[in-house]
Amino acid sequence: MAYQGTLGIERNRLVYALFLACAGLAILGSLLATPDDALWRGLHYLTKPTATLLLLVAVLRNSPASSRTYAAPVAVGLLFAAAGDTFLMLPGDYFLAGLICFLLTHCAYIFALTRDAKLAAHPGLFGTFSLVAFAVVAGLWTSLPPEMRIPVIIYALALGAMAAQAISRLRQFSGMPAQATARFAACGGLLFMISDTLLAYGRFRWQIPYNALWVLGTYYAAQYFFARSTEAYDNKR
Repeated sequence: MAYQGTLGIERNRLVYALFLACAGLAILGSLLATPDDALWRGLHYLTKPTATLLLLVAVLRNSPASSRTYAAPVAVGLLFAAAGDTFLMLPGDYFLAGLICFLLTHCAYIFALTRDAKLAAHPGLFGTFSLVAFAVVAGLWTSLPPEMRIPVIIYALALGAMAAQAISRLRQFSGMPAQATARFAACGGLLFMISDTLLAYGRFRWQIPYNALWVLGTYYAAQYFFARSTEAYDNKR
């Protein structure tokens, strides 16, 4: 089974290298910046959304005509994610605005993941991820401000549906040439759930040591896998 995804990574080698550099600086900036440290704070502000936008560039370069129906909504999702990155790092409380942006990201990814696969083809997966989403919210419930409870429930369900659909799509593509790229999306969906769960618990419930490392590390890995999932694959066996 010939897989041509390496064509995408060869084409975007420089873009991915710049992405890794920006992601690393964004994480370092978040860990090291202080209110009086303009250098690290400025680097964080510059590199955090730039890393996501570089993945958007990679997706636009990745997508041949045969995969644009999938790649286009992934690109839209990355654009909303870059806006969410910006809201979440700004001084002041823009958490709800960031949450809405990332909710739109997950909606765009769900749309992408249903362009070439049936929605909820494996109901058991969706049931499992719905229970996980409710468990995450239940663990946060008493720590959440009352006005944030409904938005967090909606967000958690959308996040769980996105991850479930990504894994369901992978199972539907079992034994097919597209399985390799579907695996990237499935990994991205799972990592996004981990990242957002850590973000929520670190913000509302616990003090997690080096929280930015775990949250941003899993987040950028998730987005990288979604970008890679737009690469071309060979239909020839």
